[in-house]
Amino acid sequence: MNKIFKYALLGAVVLGLSACSEDQLNTTPTDSMSGETLLADATNALVPLNGIYRSMYTPGWTTTGNTAQTFGISAYNLMAEVMGDDMIMGAMGSGWFWYDAVYNMKSFYTRSTFRSYDLWKAYYTWIANANYIIAAQSTMAGDAKAVDYVMGQAYAIRAYSYFMLEQSFARNYANHKTEPGVPLYTGPTFTSTTGQPRATNQEVYDQINSDINKAVELLQGTSQQDVSHIGYAVALGLKARIALTEQDWTTAADAAVKAIAASGKEILPVKDFAGMNSVKPNNVMWGAKIVTDQAGKYASLFAMVDTLYHGSRAPKQINLDLYNHMSRTDTRRAWWDPNSKYSTGGYEQDKFHFSNIATWEGDYVWMRVEEMYLIAAEAYCHAGDDAQARQYLSALMAKRDPNFDATQYSGSSLPTLTSDQFTGAYAHSLLNEIILQRRIELWGEAGRIYDIRRLEQGFRRTSAQGFPTGELLTTRPTDNPESYMWVLTIPQAEFDGNANMNASTDQNPVGDLK
Repeated sequence: MNKIFKYALLGAVVLGLSACSEDQLNTTPTDSMSGETLLADATNALVPLNGIYRSMYTPGWTTTGNTAQTFGISAYNLMAEVMGDDMIMGAMGSGWFWYDAVYNMKSFYTRSTFRSYDLWKAYYTWIANANYIIAAQSTMAGDAKAVDYVMGQAYAIRAYSYFMLEQSFARNYANHKTEPGVPLYTGPTFTSTTGQPRATNQEVYDQINSDINKAVELLQGTSQQDVSHIGYAVALGLKARIALTEQDWTTAADAAVKAIAASGKEILPVKDFAGMNSVKPNNVMWGAKIVTDQAGKYASLFAMVDTLYHGSRAPKQINLDLYNHMSRTDTRRAWWDPNSKYSTGGYEQDKFHFSNIATWEGDYVWMRVEEMYLIAAEAYCHAGDDAQARQYLSALMAKRDPNFDATQYSGSSLPTLTSDQFTGAYAHSLLNEIILQRRIELWGEAGRIYDIRRLEQGFRRTSAQGFPTGELLTTRPTDNPESYMWVLTIPQAEFDGNANMNASTDQNPVGDLK
């Protein structure tokens, strides 16, 4: 059994957490309670479940260092943002996320302080804990819907975790179904458990789809008890994301539309969720409320992007081509400040800020309803239904730019090179416009490199876009959709503890090409 994974039994529960207000999840320490007791009934099972969610924004997934860039879901979204072409790091700062931005992480797979290790450890820990909950499904006491609520979330967490692992440690699903993915574990694991070999991408996605479908089935008819919980609407949102990556346009559109209806959320004007630091606005479907004693302090999203802290030493800026695509009446221009002293190349972000820098507070937003409109628009467009695509795009843009007119766009042409999206040849492509609006709307949130991968595109960074010399990557094959640049190496600790994985045959290429 692999060393990273085998000690994960309910590890998220016993992090030494404590509740301090009625708004917080019940993540009281459970050292005195056995796993069997916790999973005996649906009420107690919320404790380990909430422990998993708490660990999704807790720093410390490395062993001894670099904890500032390992604060869970938001850290991995930021990692994927700086790996792309839309978020510029104006300077190296202390080095946090810089090595992701310049693709200098893969060679550190033998060390437990770098990206291969912490990302693998985080997602497999969440999988391990979800597996223990799922294993108790047939014996868990309680109201049937209460049990469904717990189990549905466990299945969703496992689906989400495998989905994110696949997007980091394997090539894109659509063109590489038979290639190696990640090892699959679907039951409780112990120190004696035999490690699994790498499953194929197809096998992993089959499991992902089975899990997310089960989650949707179980969660239907239940009510989301906390914004951090994956309720019915959020599970549908995850299903839409997964289907979009699989290029299953019908399922993606259907799930996104159902997620919109089930969520009860609405597209909000930009001014109504300024700072992107609260889960209270009525466009937030999934996120984490961060209170003072749970704040990651310097190891947090806002510490990395807000100029009140490390954002001043490593500014996060927008690609100027993307900024200039917005019309002058687009209210999202407020998310960047051309006049900031930190606008040294691209324009400095003004989208993300601490809600209270004195206490390091700021909530994490992991899914907004606006994303569902963009998924529906894109999926319908890929499927050839321009009318429906325009409808969902226009619904979003009505709250962003009063002068936007979707009727001028049609068709699904999209260039292989992302910088060509701004050229006249694609000026009237509906799909091109949807993707550009997605890049603007979800800047800093969605993990840009994941979109580049699934759309089978490449990119080129230029100084005219605002990138500093150290980030240009002019000698690297970023323009090659088949590149292994964005496929992480598997941590050496996995090979050291898994008899069914061989570093010489199962490791991903350390270089950019195979």
